[in-house]
Amino acid sequence: MRLENRSVVVTGASSGMGKAIVELFVKEGANVIAVARRKERLDALAASLSEEAGRIIVMKGDISLREDNEAMIDLALSSFGRLDVLVNNAGIMDDMSPIGDVEDERYERVMKTNVYGPMCAMRKAVDVFTKQESGGTIINIASVGGMRSVAGAVYCASKAALISMTKNTAFMYAPQGIRCNAIAPGGIETEISTSMGMPNMNGYGRVQTVLAAAPKPGPAQSIANAALFLASDESSYVNGDVLVVDGGWIAG
Repeated sequence: MRLENRSVVVTGASSGMGKAIVELFVKEGANVIAVARRKERLDALAASLSEEAGRIIVMKGDISLREDNEAMIDLALSSFGRLDVLVNNAGIMDDMSPIGDVEDERYERVMKTNVYGPMCAMRKAVDVFTKQESGGTIINIASVGGMRSVAGAVYCASKAALISMTKNTAFMYAPQGIRCNAIAPGGIETEISTSMGMPNMNGYGRVQTVLAAAPKPGPAQSIANAALFLASDESSYVNGDVLVVDGGWIAG
């Protein structure tokens, strides 16, 4: 097993990529704190993994809140005695608005979830990691939107910020044995579009010119496989990287 007895926190764990990551990590022997807002889905996930090699403890939490980000790491420490891997997966979409149509409420909501929340979790995690001789690993789920800006202005900005924060953290904390990498999914079969609401038709129409060339959505399992590699010892010399998982969409 590639993650035997590793202590892991995964946000956005109730569906999509987060759920797939939790399932794979627990099967690979990890002890996981699974965090999401929908407690009933977390309970069902925990029940489905009760016979696997690792353990799962669920926590209802809102990743946009500092106290929930800190509480999930404290729960890992109290439950498993340490923290080895943090996976910042939770995120939301904007409504595809171009900058001229961005509303303050939407900006604040997306930035608090996609940037402020992961920052709070990373800040707490590196404090824990620096006190451990073995360091630790952070995996941030970004997006190709943060690299090629194929979405709304706020969502793209939030994911670009997360990528930048990933690289900065990798550079700053490499001497302490802390690795920080990002995964940039393309179109993946998830429920993230439900956070969009009614799309801004100006932005949505423009984005369609690029989406037309995208491959069909990939499975959430492909992101889980990438996360497993980055969490395992197999990637011990990979730091500050952005692993694109998009079926070749932005390769051209």
